[in-house]
Amino acid sequence: MEGNGLVAGLDEARTYAGAIDCDLHPAVPGMGVLLPYLDDYWREMVSVRALDRLNLSLTSYPQNSPLSCRPDWLLPGGAKAGSSLEAMQDHVLDRFRPRYGILNCLYGAQVLHSEDMAAAFCRATNDWIRDHWLNRDPRLRASIVIPSHNAELAVAEIDRRADDFRFVQVLMLVSGETTLGRRHLWPIYERAERLGLTIGIHAGSAYRYAPTAVGWPSYYVEDYVAQSAAFESQLQSLISEGVFAKFPRLKIVAIESGLTWLSGFIWRADKTWKGVRAEVPWVTRTPSEIIRNNVRFTVQPVDAADDGEAIMRLADHIKSDELFLFSTDYPHWHFDGEAVLSGRLPDALFRKIASENALATYSRLATADQIMEVVP
Repeated sequence: MEGNGLVAGLDEARTYAGAIDCDLHPAVPGMGVLLPYLDDYWREMVSVRALDRLNLSLTSYPQNSPLSCRPDWLLPGGAKAGSSLEAMQDHVLDRFRPRYGILNCLYGAQVLHSEDMAAAFCRATNDWIRDHWLNRDPRLRASIVIPSHNAELAVAEIDRRADDFRFVQVLMLVSGETTLGRRHLWPIYERAERLGLTIGIHAGSAYRYAPTAVGWPSYYVEDYVAQSAAFESQLQSLISEGVFAKFPRLKIVAIESGLTWLSGFIWRADKTWKGVRAEVPWVTRTPSEIIRNNVRFTVQPVDAADDGEAIMRLADHIKSDELFLFSTDYPHWHFDGEAVLSGRLPDALFRKIASENALATYSRLATADQIMEVVP
């Protein structure tokens, strides 16, 4: 069956030509690639502080952990997974033939304690992404990396990239120093809504506080499972603080959040809101309605034994087939390969998840196409 540029077989062997991959991870191979994009002062600071010896990988994705890369996507010579455009083209873009792939660069620049240093390195990272990824493959789009712990500097970086419509999203981490609904962050959401940028909230942490509500875990499995609780807390914060009342056109994408927690969360959020809604009078819609209208979720990882059955059950319970977005999570270990979307999905739902929902979520995808058509 064929529709909207997306090819779907009648059996379980689906192809993803024309799909939109909402989570690709380019990796900064080392500080050296950012030096040309830093001003004289920060280049000197890199040398004086010996920052050129650091790779600034986020603790959530340590470079040498086997969980940070699928074995079949490892790079030769011990190169950093995700640092090669040619490998990404070979492993994903040419193999699955998506219409677009959205780059989400997870890098330590986002969480540096020095806000000025974080802003400088975020600027350099975005310029490097533009030159070495977006300019070299027209299928690629990207998220703007920001120092989200300083809203003023974050907005300045969003404004700096606003004229390049290949940047379709603003990237934030699910765990940091504060809940994301707090009003000192609202300038970020105001600017994103005004410019047609989605807010992508990705699993991961600055690790300035314990990743669980009851303290520091001992094992990776504890941290990993706790990520879904962090997404629940952040969604509740965004709803209760009134972000969607203030910015009704804002779209949030939860990236690598998992899915199976969503049904229970919506039920509890709706039930509790009905009992204490006087506390938050600006929340005039049920949390479930707000989520249906304003929040989307990438499908990797699908934390269920049968991904197709879980997605269909969730769509039925939430009463929407528009919440889920296709992603490969390249090069991380979560990707389920050819079986990423089960053959049990009806063709209409498959098309929704693979491309249509993303086109409706990322308004800049179509705008970038229009601009590129008129530019010689």
